[in-house]
Amino acid sequence: MKMMKTVMIAMSFLSLAFTTLAQSDEKSDAILKKLSTEMKALKSFHIEFDMHTKNNATGVDETDSGEGWVQGEKFYATLGENIILSNGLKIWTITEETVYITDADEEEDGSLNPKKLMTIWEEGFKSKYVKEENGMHVISLYPTNPDEVDYHTITLHISKADNSLKKAIMKTKDATTMTYTITKFEKNPTIPASKFVFNKQKHAGKEIIED
Repeated sequence: MKMMKTVMIAMSFLSLAFTTLAQSDEKSDAILKKLSTEMKALKSFHIEFDMHTKNNATGVDETDSGEGWVQGEKFYATLGENIILSNGLKIWTITEETVYITDADEEEDGSLNPKKLMTIWEEGFKSKYVKEENGMHVISLYPTNPDEVDYHTITLHISKADNSLKKAIMKTKDATTMTYTITKFEKNPTIPASKFVFNKQKHAGKEIIED
């Protein structure tokens, strides 16, 4: 259970839904709205990323790799040895020993949804344009309800050349920094339907917990 909690904290900033930005400056708002429009126009996508977690106080300094496939409301994602997939109706969160099954409409803040990584700014934030650096727009996001989340700032690095998200850095209240670096992004790939189907035999022997 401790491992599951750690995974959920690491993934928590990926779990925001689709609405509009609040109290944002005009420059950051325009850049993020353009990126949202481009993302929503895709029928599917495939993403690969690295997640670096660092906390000087606790000595944590780790890097995990992940990737995800999205088609409509369906998705399949990995982070290290952990998997989460959804057929649009159910969500399966798979760890080394356990499979958690929930309804898709009850998706919690701890779920790893690659679609939400690519549109993280769309709910519960105000945004501020910080600067241009190394060919990137640097935009900071601040939660509108800071008492309800474990982090205080998320900083986005968005390419000026093609307006694509390249990096997201989350700073938590316990002084942990999580850096998500996107290493590959593929638009409209063909994804087999089986990608979004839970294979019970493949995970035989694991404890299944269903809400």
